[in-house]
Amino acid sequence: MKYNLKLEDISRRKALGLLGGAVAMSAFAGPVLADAAAVSGKINELTGGAGASEGAVTLDIPEIAENGNAVKVGFEVDSPMTDADYVKAVHVLADGNPTPDVASFNFTPANGACGATTRMRLAKTQNITVLAEMSDGSFQQATGKIKVTIGGCGG
Repeated sequence: MKYNLKLEDISRRKALGLLGGAVAMSAFAGPVLADAAAVSGKINELTGGAGASEGAVTLDIPEIAENGNAVKVGFEVDSPMTDADYVKAVHVLADGNPTPDVASFNFTPANGACGATTRMRLAKTQNITVLAEMSDGSFQQATGKIKVTIGGCGG
């Protein structure tokens, strides 16, 4: 194949301008992380604006994580898990990730109990919120903070 490419001469001023623009773009380009407002927005989206109560969800998270690469996040929801009263879904949300969604778990009365454990990556100290959707349409939540200390030296 033969390509006819025509290289365009550019001036030193134009080259420096393009280079400066590229440097400026890379300096300001960084990961955009979710914040508390994004988590609140996600909770409003999931609950339809109804909000959530506290008390039925128990978190199992460390107070301090020396390594944020694989932090254990566990929960249990107090529910009889009967056909008339059970947990339909549980959503794990974080305010320091690119999006607030971390994980979602679906449950049925056949599960017998509502609880799960997963691991997530945390780049910095952040709040973890667990939102449980109940079969009657209500919501329960719990929030906890995990302090990430790189190598145990503060964070």
